[in-house]
Amino acid sequence: MKALEDYVTTVPDFPKKGIMFRDVTSILNDRDGFRLVIDELVERLKDVDFDVVVGSESRGFIFGAPVAYVLNKAFVLIRKKGKLPREKYSEDYELEYGTATVEMHEDAISSGQKVVVIDDLIATGGTAKAAIKLVERGGGKVVKVGFVMELAGLKGRDKLRGYDVFSLITYPGA
Repeated sequence: MKALEDYVTTVPDFPKKGIMFRDVTSILNDRDGFRLVIDELVERLKDVDFDVVVGSESRGFIFGAPVAYVLNKAFVLIRKKGKLPREKYSEDYELEYGTATVEMHEDAISSGQKVVVIDDLIATGGTAKAAIKLVERGGGKVVKVGFVMELAGLKGRDKLRGYDVFSLITYPGA
């Protein structure tokens, strides 16, 4: 059987020269790769006591929802600004060239619920930190934060100090 890393396609010089882009969609394009990534996420969480999986738009949905289904947990969406119809919490975070905003329905997390945050990638950590802040504003307690891939050179884990963080694949560079 192939390792999870074998399903990731590396695209040199994208989006600009010198960048090695790690394309997570190639995992999804292969049924064995998709099964493997979900199985590995589930394995990392099988002994964790939690109530809810939170996934950030959009690839956090793809990986978080099947994990929630397999482990019989609720699934909560973190969306880009302007996509949620009901009362919501909003959180701004820094991008390389500006800021962005994510939102979560105010009634999505109940006070005291234990939450696992799942996303496809941790790079600078901004999206993950914003998701954690939304969960905590809703009264939830983040017990684990998981990623399919990590770009360790961008030091995103530094923004998540104090949280239990894992990644299935770690690339040393950016």
